[in-house]
Amino acid sequence: MAFVGVDHPHEPVAVPGVTLAPEDVLVAIELSTVCGSDVHTVQGRRPAPTPLVLGHESVGRVIAIGAAGAQAVGGAPLRVGDRVVWSVTVSCGACDRCEAGMTQKCRDLGKYGHERIAPRRELTGGFASHAQLRRGTALVRVPEALPAGVLAPASCATATAMAAIDRAAQGRALHGVRVRIHGAGLVGLSAAAIAASRGAQVEVRDPNPKRAALAERFGARASDPTAEPDIVVEASGHAVSTALADVAVGGTVVLVGSVFPADPVPMDAESIVRRMLTVTGVHNYAAGHLADAVTFLERHGAAYPFDEVVGAVHPLTHLDAALAAAAAPDAPLRIGIAPR
Repeated sequence: MAFVGVDHPHEPVAVPGVTLAPEDVLVAIELSTVCGSDVHTVQGRRPAPTPLVLGHESVGRVIAIGAAGAQAVGGAPLRVGDRVVWSVTVSCGACDRCEAGMTQKCRDLGKYGHERIAPRRELTGGFASHAQLRRGTALVRVPEALPAGVLAPASCATATAMAAIDRAAQGRALHGVRVRIHGAGLVGLSAAAIAASRGAQVEVRDPNPKRAALAERFGARASDPTAEPDIVVEASGHAVSTALADVAVGGTVVLVGSVFPADPVPMDAESIVRRMLTVTGVHNYAAGHLADAVTFLERHGAAYPFDEVVGAVHPLTHLDAALAAAAAPDAPLRIGIAPR
């Protein structure tokens, strides 16, 4: 289904034949979920090259592979029938940024759900029956036992949360470390669960009382309001100044929620220097984070209500209604889109 512009309904696009490049993978989509960025795009709050197929949180099954074959993250060959999730990004693997481990900032970056439709580039988003995945995409095999509603958001929210917690930890164990998370959207809740599973003392702050209460089921606990957190993950985009002001001396602030246009945030450089803070940004993730996100969901996901994240599941033909439901003030964390 193609997004053609704000206030226009999605339009169906037929792709009668698919030609696979040597390392392409064709996937039949099982389920996609609506991310907040999809909502921002259809509302006109986020620029996008139209027409395009939105959607970048999906799980599906491999139905065809190019002549040269393809590999999953870790190097194992992919086979027809494998159930997989895949990265939002497509990276060259050879530029200076890719070689430095920042594949999500590749100098020749592609992004599923963000690209204009072009010849042989029609199946580039999750709000479709199939996705054609190119060389440079990170694909991860996923267990048959995990529900599709748990797996689809792994390609965005869960993997991004994994990247944020890994950046915050900087290689150290988190047992007993005080972690405060601003924002109880799915990135923030996933970050809470990941940190809690590593033994951190997790606090989540959100102005929505229902979301704040939900955070307790994702590992958050009440904390001493006077205790300064060692780590702050700002996952809302609205509490950057608070995060910088509240973190402990020697602490780390990870900014992950500022992915939409907003007014500049004043920064007290002297305070950052004297308090010896580390301030870092995380945008998207690398292949290893996606693989680690799937491993986390397989090993620890049942301890948290990830299986309740997706509310209603709409058929692909009702995509506009699904996007409207996702934009409602009381919307669940995710709305599902099923092509069949």
